[in-house]
Amino acid sequence: MNRRIVAGLLGYLTLFCGAAMVPPFILAATAEEFDGAAAFLLSIFLCVAATFELERFGGLQGKDNVGIREGIAVTGLGWLLISILGLVPYFAGGYLNLLDSLTESFSGFSGTGATVIEDVEILPRSILLWRSMSNWFGGLGIVVIFMAIMPQFGRGGMYILKAETTGPTKERQMPRIRDNAKALFTIYVTLTVICAASYFLCGLSPFAAINHAMTTIATGGFGVYNGTVGEYGNAYLEYCMAFFMVVSSGSFAMYVVAYRKGAGVIFRNAEFRTYLLIITAAACVIAGDLIIEMRFDAETAIRAAIFHVASLSSTTGFVAQDFDAYPPLSKAFLMMTMFLGGCAGSTAGGLKVARIILLFKFVALIVRQKLHPNLISQVTLSGRPVDEDVVFGAAKFFFAVVVLDVLFAAVMMFDGIGFVNAISVSVSTMASVGPGFGIEGATSTYSLLPSLSKFCACGFMFLSRLEIFTVLALLSPSFWNTSKNW
Repeated sequence: MNRRIVAGLLGYLTLFCGAAMVPPFILAATAEEFDGAAAFLLSIFLCVAATFELERFGGLQGKDNVGIREGIAVTGLGWLLISILGLVPYFAGGYLNLLDSLTESFSGFSGTGATVIEDVEILPRSILLWRSMSNWFGGLGIVVIFMAIMPQFGRGGMYILKAETTGPTKERQMPRIRDNAKALFTIYVTLTVICAASYFLCGLSPFAAINHAMTTIATGGFGVYNGTVGEYGNAYLEYCMAFFMVVSSGSFAMYVVAYRKGAGVIFRNAEFRTYLLIITAAACVIAGDLIIEMRFDAETAIRAAIFHVASLSSTTGFVAQDFDAYPPLSKAFLMMTMFLGGCAGSTAGGLKVARIILLFKFVALIVRQKLHPNLISQVTLSGRPVDEDVVFGAAKFFFAVVVLDVLFAAVMMFDGIGFVNAISVSVSTMASVGPGFGIEGATSTYSLLPSLSKFCACGFMFLSRLEIFTVLALLSPSFWNTSKNW
């Protein structure tokens, strides 16, 4: 691994982080939020200082290319570094202690949307904006956005795109890596603008519309009110949000292709069709359950079911009602959609529907081969054959998620949290949802977690956002012993 290249790219990333803090600083200064302005000014200074320090040890030269190890290092260390720098406004402004600031920053950039702040309405608007921006930058991917607007990485930039893009397959839609990143970023920005305009038409203030649009398209879920969406009591807004959360659960690469080849690409995509089928079935079951068990009227039950299925399946985590008070069947289906998540290449977390499809098809193939030993067949997705290593990769990821869910739950039970609450927090955190059931239910926050559990939650959010193996590679001693170069 060429550590000089890694240091150089990390230097660019920290400078990018400092530039991202300028809008909240301007907002704080113009609104006379003096503590917030000072906190952002210090944060920007630290980002610039980190840039100069990193550039002292490294830098890019004309013929440099990023290999797979450099790609993994830049993605993992870059995400970690930005998340640490991102905690400074919370801590320096005196809004949170150090551990809570770390948890809020990791939650924001990972798109988990779990907050430790019990009353967000007392926060200055500049901090609220920074929370939403952290969701937005982390949604598509800090490094992917960086690649779209910063200088070329060389041919090896594909390794960085692979390291941060979610899902079992990493397909490229354009020949040049930077063009690919720019296309994804363009779709991301366009959807955010359309979403903000739609929320404004639904009655939100410009500030609330922009903040909620960023956290919706990023499927992060940070809000500007304690009651999040339920604060508004606006049926039109809930349907609108549900639509954009479902859209954000689709592959952004699919949208790039659809822009070039027509909307038919979307409806021919097997993964997206399956995702729509799953959430439609879940919403129907939950709506019926709410009507029968809780005596909801039909419109209220349907709206609540559609909204919360869209919210938890997309792993956004917006809350319109206290779904923790729903009947057991409804909560079971919400937990299932939370665990499954959205589509590969989306901003949603979770296991990803593509992996579920591949695993079911793989099991079916094994059964057929048991019955017909001479059968030669291959798993397909959207009518195209899938390589065996991709299928095995899906199985390995599923195993890793289950193991880490159990491990995190065990840590929390050791820390004094009950079994059911520990399982709920673990699944919610690993799926990047935020709210769940029990101790961190729809009306609760992560402030109730003990200190050890909060610290571990940061690590597991880091693991889940980069889909586990990128982080595990960084933790391998052999990863760092491949080169003497700095």
